[in-house]
Amino acid sequence: MTLTTAMRLNKGGAPQGPAGTGKTETVKDLGKGMAKFVLVFNCSEGLDYKSIGRMFSGLVQTGGWGCFDEFNRIEVEVLSVVAQQMLSIMNALRALVANPDGPRTFAFEEDTIPINEQCAIFITMNPGYAGRSELPDNLKSLFRPISMMVPETSMICEIML
Repeated sequence: MTLTTAMRLNKGGAPQGPAGTGKTETVKDLGKGMAKFVLVFNCSEGLDYKSIGRMFSGLVQTGGWGCFDEFNRIEVEVLSVVAQQMLSIMNALRALVANPDGPRTFAFEEDTIPINEQCAIFITMNPGYAGRSELPDNLKSLFRPISMMVPETSMICEIML
């Protein structure tokens, strides 16, 4: 529900929690349930804003969904530029919703690209681990936060009985 609400608000979804809580699987299952193709990208310190921009551009043009796994491993300097890229995409989506008969293109980086309103961008994060960055506030505000935790297995067993 929280992820679909985020999409309705033209925001991204940001599930976060310890490893093994099903953050990425939740995004993939939602995509499957809505008949959307979900691409999962494993993020690392080596990603730069140009690489991420190319991924964003492809998702926006095709209407695909992207799940950027362990997004907070990306260096904070890169995340600052990524915030501007995301803001550009979200502003274009809002303009399209406000004026459905308006232009279906927008300026992204140095190009003018078509936009497919079916696109969605999700990020997953494992907070508190060594080597993880805190997201800049301007980037944090573009995503709807979702906290996930490891389910208590004893409760699951009791429910199944």
